[in-house]
Amino acid sequence: MSDFPEYDEIHVISDIHMGGNKVDFQILRETERLANYISWVGQQRPGGRVALILNGDVIDTLAEDIHGYVAVDEAAVTVQRIMKDPSFCDIWKALADFVKLEGRTLVIIIGNHDIELSFPVVQRLIITHLAGSDLAARARIEFSTTGAGYTCMVGNARIYCTHGNEVDAWNYNRYEDLAKVGRRLNVGRSLDPNEWYPNAGTRMVKEVMNEVKRRFAWIDLLKPETSAAIGTLLVLDPSQVSKIGKLLPIVGEKMQGQKQVDQRLSAEGFQQPSQDVAIPFTTDRLLGPNLKAGILGATAAGSRSADEMLLAAEENFNRTDAKIATADNTLGTPQLILDSLTGWMRGVGKDEALRRALKDWLTDDKTFDISDQDDTYKQVTAAIGSPVDFIITGHTHLERAIDMGGGRYYFNSGTWIRLLQFTEAMLKDTASFKPVYDVLINGKMETIDQAKFGNQPFVMDQTSAVSIKEEGGKAVGRLTHVVGNGSGAPVEIKKFPG
Repeated sequence: MSDFPEYDEIHVISDIHMGGNKVDFQILRETERLANYISWVGQQRPGGRVALILNGDVIDTLAEDIHGYVAVDEAAVTVQRIMKDPSFCDIWKALADFVKLEGRTLVIIIGNHDIELSFPVVQRLIITHLAGSDLAARARIEFSTTGAGYTCMVGNARIYCTHGNEVDAWNYNRYEDLAKVGRRLNVGRSLDPNEWYPNAGTRMVKEVMNEVKRRFAWIDLLKPETSAAIGTLLVLDPSQVSKIGKLLPIVGEKMQGQKQVDQRLSAEGFQQPSQDVAIPFTTDRLLGPNLKAGILGATAAGSRSADEMLLAAEENFNRTDAKIATADNTLGTPQLILDSLTGWMRGVGKDEALRRALKDWLTDDKTFDISDQDDTYKQVTAAIGSPVDFIITGHTHLERAIDMGGGRYYFNSGTWIRLLQFTEAMLKDTASFKPVYDVLINGKMETIDQAKFGNQPFVMDQTSAVSIKEEGGKAVGRLTHVVGNGSGAPVEIKKFPG
């Protein structure tokens, strides 16, 4: 008998992002499809053992109106609101029906947008909502919220599922701090908001993205934790540069985070980032090369030389108490970047500035290349031992299917939120970008959903899932697309082995 749960087949999805009490704050679109897909999974392998694994970012409390960066006293109320939201309630009903079926197991893994799932009070709420007092159904619900991921067996293959934010310096969770919050709640104590220091990705969403999103609902779809997409944010709302500049030092916080003090029996001592560490950055972390080239070109043509700007940047840096070291930073501090960006945009217009920012975002774009060995693949696989045959992540929203060699395979289960697909033709020049710009600047999700370019919908019809099944004595893994209303078999995209 194995040391891990054994199944005849598992089905894995991630990055559902149920959340947002306003429609334009909800980035999950195919809710009926998802509910029907869950029902379809429940009907597979009658008499066998089937698991549905929700591999992180199942809900999205960062899209909710909560006080601070993490819902503590309001965690249960917030999650209950999401479960009862008309946009999502059918999904939760399908999950409830799923756990009532014999031989089915529901596994919920934590991500970085749903960290409240680690609190015992939230787990009890979800179990009760899905299973009521049915003890058998309650026993079919499992949580993995300590950062350990979830390991199981299908046939003779060992499978490891983890969200993937563990290797993301912007979005990693401090699980010991989450455990301390859970202890506080269990003993009837609260958490002072000043005690909780969020990661940079959370701050980006709460302090920057949500504000921009009120006008440009699609900004969530750009995965804006990346440096070039930050340029997109700055073009849309240059006033955000001061906030983003403060977030950059936190990119290096992951290395410092290893210095946590072991206080496992305590509910005190929340981890705070080091305040005396200088993190080098260049303007390419704020602006991609196309956007930067436009600004520098305008600067060279103007009355202020690049050398003069560099000198001013150094003088300004010496006056600030921000712990940021500059390296080859010809545009200098965030305020100087703001001055340069807004000055340049007055000459070219926001449409050209946004086109350049998006070109940076798409430089050497391999977003939809399922074989691309991106950073998440490299870092996760480097940390996982050879006994694991299948590795499944999420987090990036980019589906992947990679043969690692030696009978080992990697999948990323993609996402269920909207995905925008830009083409080179759309971004070729200002004229070709104009119709795209008009849709984006409109800002409404409804307009985005209806838009077509070159007879292709702007929003891709792509909802991803991974399955691993025992077939003829061996485990077979598949990356699939759930299509139509979700009630039929998903379409196979890639199969391992074979």
